[in-house]
Amino acid sequence: MAQRTSNSQRNIRSPSGTQSIQRAARLLRELAARNRQGMRLIDVAHSSGLQRPTVHRMLKCLTAENLVSQDPKSRRYFLGPLVFELGITAGPRFNIRDVCTDALDRIAADTGDTAFLIIRSGDDALCVDRREGAFPIKTFTVDVGVRRPLGVGAGSLAILTALPDDEIETTVQRVASRLPAYGRLTEAELLHMVKRARKTGYVLNDVRTLSGVTAIGVPIFGPNARPIGAISVSAISARMTTARQRELVEILRREIRAIEKQLAR
Repeated sequence: MAQRTSNSQRNIRSPSGTQSIQRAARLLRELAARNRQGMRLIDVAHSSGLQRPTVHRMLKCLTAENLVSQDPKSRRYFLGPLVFELGITAGPRFNIRDVCTDALDRIAADTGDTAFLIIRSGDDALCVDRREGAFPIKTFTVDVGVRRPLGVGAGSLAILTALPDDEIETTVQRVASRLPAYGRLTEAELLHMVKRARKTGYVLNDVRTLSGVTAIGVPIFGPNARPIGAISVSAISARMTTARQRELVEILRREIRAIEKQLAR
């Protein structure tokens, strides 16, 4: 495995004057990953790897610009209204959700289970859409809008697995410190899961944070032959027989081939 690269080493190689921008983006990503419950100052500092006084100054500035908001009672930080406004403006250029909407409907109808659309966002995976099937026992493994490190969850792992070898290794190194929060996942376990998924040609995972649930994921490739997202299906493990796994993989691959053709146009 390649030698780890420290934050200080990465910052040294960064273009002059960009460190503050990189740090601000890092804080926004951390808040996005936990925006439902918000984050305390000490939590933001710990997860970002930055010093607490630095984080406090940056959050104060981001709050002044409406990129971050702070609840006056809990003192927890959340993404601010300007992030929402910018997202609406940027939406039409990044319309994979619109492209995939019919496919998600069909997958949920054909399988009876819950289908998720996951996209890559830097070192994270973001759930941007979800469909519920008719099966009475629902398995909501991730909510729309939730951001997790690449490799956490079937769709997220499918994206990671489809990356080149060197990019997989460096990405896992960068997210390693965040993995234990997800079912005590380790860097070595994640790399083993990547190896297994590459051997089978798809991701099959027991959901670590939700007992008795299994998920399957298949990546979506963009016109540049790089993974831009994935679709996953989760169900109670009792439904995930070997025969049904093959059936689900074929359904996902069929729909994703159609999505990729549409993206290419």
